[in-house]
Amino acid sequence: MRRLLALFKLFGIDFARMASAVQDLPRFFVTRRRYRTIVSSSHALFPSGKTVPCLGDHKAENGCGRGAYFCQDLWVAQQIFRQAPERHVDVGSRVDGFVAHVAAFRELEVIDIRPLYDPIPNVSFKQADMMGALPEALVGCCDSLSCLHALEHFGLGRYGDPIDPDGWKKGFDNLCALLKPGGRLYLSVPIGPSRVEFNSQRVFAVPVVLELLAGRFAMEGFAVIDDRGLLRANVDWEGEAALENCGCTCGCGIFVARKIA
Repeated sequence: MRRLLALFKLFGIDFARMASAVQDLPRFFVTRRRYRTIVSSSHALFPSGKTVPCLGDHKAENGCGRGAYFCQDLWVAQQIFRQAPERHVDVGSRVDGFVAHVAAFRELEVIDIRPLYDPIPNVSFKQADMMGALPEALVGCCDSLSCLHALEHFGLGRYGDPIDPDGWKKGFDNLCALLKPGGRLYLSVPIGPSRVEFNSQRVFAVPVVLELLAGRFAMEGFAVIDDRGLLRANVDWEGEAALENCGCTCGCGIFVARKIA
């Protein structure tokens, strides 16, 4: 049954949301009738337009869709604000989340395989496939680099990228090449038992990421957003909990590391 519901949701049919909306209908009709009873000719400044039911919003927390992306984007943006690097480059992170946070207080450059049609203040954009050959002009170009919830998608075709089972490795090599020696990397990926969920994402066991970083980077920090969406900063990446993915099935690990000269 769970798989069937997931299949319906894939095509835009969300039965749980539908049931919640049906439950909210009586409240909607009561409040609409009350408004129409109270409104009078003295309110002519706002004549009645079309009715737009917004079912369920009265149950939401402060209009905030808090979760892994929200916590991750805010936390990493705060780190960059404190570090104040000379040149920050981002690869593939959310423009309407992390990039917007950083652009609020400084300039940054964004590289993504997807196009960005409209200019954004403080954002310089370059469309590129980070699994391909890195242009010479970008080698060692920055002292600060972020790639948040992006590397796990490389090579799975979800965003129009070429199919390549080793896409994540090639992408990581290019991330390394972008940074100057001593530059700082902010890398986040889903964490849990390692697996591919085609064509959505890969999930990385924490030791796999640590091994990927070893030899090229020195770890400086590790934060985890668990399966419930709660942020835990300053997690011991060498501790037993990290070896067990901090109890996550599909959480988010944020790895902060400095490139070894």
